[in-house]
Formats: sequence, C-alpha cells, structure tokens
Amino acid sequence: MFGLGTQEMLIILVLVMIVFGAGKLPQVGSALGSGLKNFKKGMREGVEEARIVEEIDKPTV
Repeated sequence: MFGLGTQEMLIILVLVMIVFGAGKLPQVGSALGSGLKNFKKGMREGVEEARIVEEIDKPTV
C-alpha cells in the first residue's frame, strides 16, 4: 500500500495514537473514510461532467 512496509505503518499508527489519543482514533478514522468517500464521489462527478461537455462540443457530421 503506497510502498509502505509493516514497520512504517506501525510507526505512523503509534504517532497518530500519540497525537490524537486512543479515544479519538475512531473519530479520526471515520472522518478520513468520509473524506475519501467524498473525494471519490467528486472525481466520478467530474469525469461524468467532462464527458457531457465533450459530447456537447462534438461537431456533428
């Protein structure tokens, strides 16, 4: 996953737990998941909108 090994992932997890605390970890994960979901939705809508604009601008023969 992104070229990160097990050791790097563990170090990141420990740093996140130190910064946010174990109690806030579910909230952080939920916010991260929601952000990724919204990003993917925005990307799909952008591609769809570009496809529509491309079809409108196509010259008809």
